[in-house]
Amino acid sequence: MTNGSKQYDVLSRASLFLKKHHREPKVAELLLQHYRGVSRSRFFMDMREPVPREVEEPFQQAIIKHAKTGIPIQHIMGSEAFYGRKFQVNRHTLIPRPETEELVQQVIRSTPANEPLTIVDVGTGSGIIAITLALELDQATVYATDISEEALQVAKQNAAALDAEVHFLQGDFLKPVIEQNIHADIIVSNPPYIAEAEKAALTDTVKNFDPDLALFADDNGLAAYKKIIHDLPHVMKQHGQIFFEIGAEQGLPVSNLLTSNLPTGTTEIIKDINQKDRIVTCTW
Repeated sequence: MTNGSKQYDVLSRASLFLKKHHREPKVAELLLQHYRGVSRSRFFMDMREPVPREVEEPFQQAIIKHAKTGIPIQHIMGSEAFYGRKFQVNRHTLIPRPETEELVQQVIRSTPANEPLTIVDVGTGSGIIAITLALELDQATVYATDISEEALQVAKQNAAALDAEVHFLQGDFLKPVIEQNIHADIIVSNPPYIAEAEKAALTDTVKNFDPDLALFADDNGLAAYKKIIHDLPHVMKQHGQIFFEIGAEQGLPVSNLLTSNLPTGTTEIIKDINQKDRIVTCTW
């Protein structure tokens, strides 16, 4: 390999370029670490070491591409971390968000230890929720649905790479679960919940690259919740639990939908680490 500039200088130039294009400068660190293929600690130890030109050139191309088009760095790298594991992502799947880790944590905390249970992840995308729950809860049988065949292919690859046993079903929300006569103790979902009217306010990194199918929903963002809640009586066991990730303004609307359709249920709105409404739960 031919050595180029010191890592510190390569990083500084890239960060400045990103800043000038109104992108997050820290992206440079993540991308350079990715192209170098080293641990975080090794990356910072090597600040004064030269970067091989064979690494610097594709790194610079990636920086320019991200800066000028807004393509997410996760699509450039082909993966994103979630709950301490690496998941493959692409244009057919939603990029994992930290808020969804809080949803997973809430499910795990609410699950009785050592009791067999069936979990259904509705709208699984890259499979992050279903796969994480399957790996964290040995006693669980986990199913995951998605209407997108391309998303399910990514989810299956992630499950295989992480050695997670998840049963994938293609179809619209809970429809394939009903068709297979599966009954669940826990339903968990991070469905599309952004209203079309809010699209203009999103960053180009989100609205131009995350799949619309995973982002937007009719009826002011509530359409997916209404479809799932309508079908809950066909799949939920007695004393079952529902966990929804929601938009920050959707706590009361989704809670009211659950209360109206499941009058014997007990609902709760849970805030995320930023003190925004993020999860609605219901115990039937």
